[in-house]
Amino acid sequence: MKNWDVVALGELLIDFTPAGLSQAGMRLFEQNPGGAPANMLTAVSRSGLKTAFIGKIGADMHGDFLRSTLESVPIDTSGLITDPSVFTTLAFVSLSITGDRGFSFARKPGADTRLTIDEINKDMLTDTKIFHVGSLSLTDEPARTATFESVKIAKDAGAIISYDPNYRAPLWENVDKAMEMMRLMIQFADVMKISDEETSLLTPYSDPLEAGKHLIDNGVKLAVVTLGAKGALVVSASGYVEVPGFKSTVVDTTGAGDSFWGGLLARFLSEEVNLNEITTSQMYDIAKYGNAVASLCVEKRGGIVSIPTFEEVVERLNK
Repeated sequence: MKNWDVVALGELLIDFTPAGLSQAGMRLFEQNPGGAPANMLTAVSRSGLKTAFIGKIGADMHGDFLRSTLESVPIDTSGLITDPSVFTTLAFVSLSITGDRGFSFARKPGADTRLTIDEINKDMLTDTKIFHVGSLSLTDEPARTATFESVKIAKDAGAIISYDPNYRAPLWENVDKAMEMMRLMIQFADVMKISDEETSLLTPYSDPLEAGKHLIDNGVKLAVVTLGAKGALVVSASGYVEVPGFKSTVVDTTGAGDSFWGGLLARFLSEEVNLNEITTSQMYDIAKYGNAVASLCVEKRGGIVSIPTFEEVVERLNK
């Protein structure tokens, strides 16, 4: 029996999201805890499963806030390193009238990029059912090497490797380098999520179904392409299903894909799905749960703070 259901490695940061204007007409930003792996773990934890986070923050007010936020979820923070030599990573978010986001990062370097393999508790890699990574930890050394080495250790110990590439153009030196590093992780992935905007970055195809099939042909056992408000396309060796989304009043899409993936993984574990024998009906079920989580997430501002409880998800599923 593994100690953790899901352990994730990656960025933990502050999303400064727009919060109106001051009396002087200046733009206000709200301090929201975020980072794709942390958002994803929150969705898993709020579905009743045991989670842990591996990463690095600075010894500053933002790092302290992030640690306390994860602990309140609760997410195990014993693998979260505080480094006094770097500042906690910050992301300033701009929102369009439809809730879509743009980003400006304070990360030169940010604490998340300074994580080394020697700082990681290897027991956390070998004692989890699922080990999850994204792609922001692949942008810079030493975090890049730490990520790849951690994935190899976890996979050798029998963990299911979950991969959610999260392309942020400002964080890469160029798109070719991003494609090279992001595609390099595919060989280790058992379950993988990409958005319909990332298909041509991660595969030779822009079409979601062709991209999903390509990932399956290259060793991924379960590939999911998120389609925004339209829901998700789920592909495996047994076939594919399109799972429609739920209607939402969109306020902020921050954390939508992360919460979807956390919900899907939580449902996958709770239903004890056999990844090697997954059926299309099981694929539909776990993606529907993920869609319900995401549909609630986008109705509030911020990432972690907007992710719903299990009871709220069940209520939406039963509507």
